[in-house]
Amino acid sequence: MIKKNKQMRTESREKMRSGNGCVSIMHYFNKEEFKVPVRLCAKLTLMPGTSIGNHTHEKEAEIFIVLSGTAEVTDGDVTQIISAGDATLTNPGESHSVRAIGDAPVEIVAVIISQ
Repeated sequence: MIKKNKQMRTESREKMRSGNGCVSIMHYFNKEEFKVPVRLCAKLTLMPGTSIGNHTHEKEAEIFIVLSGTAEVTDGDVTQIISAGDATLTNPGESHSVRAIGDAPVEIVAVIISQ
């Protein structure tokens, strides 16, 4: 399956997971298009100061790959600064949050795989 950018659905979520600001979500593929248990495959865009609040993934894992910008990520009890080229993995039962820091938007590819 090949999708052109103009075919991708975009949505905005205010205060995602009790975070701050508005997260733009461009869905590369919808979960119904997968033949495997993938719940999300999207690019998240967070403007400076925008965050996705801390949340736990039950029975699913989430991968973040940072395309651009700088973010503060809390992975369980560890908080680190990540930037373009960095990646995170949140396994089932683990929690994480992310906040865009700096002057530029943060773009992250997010993939959620269900068990």
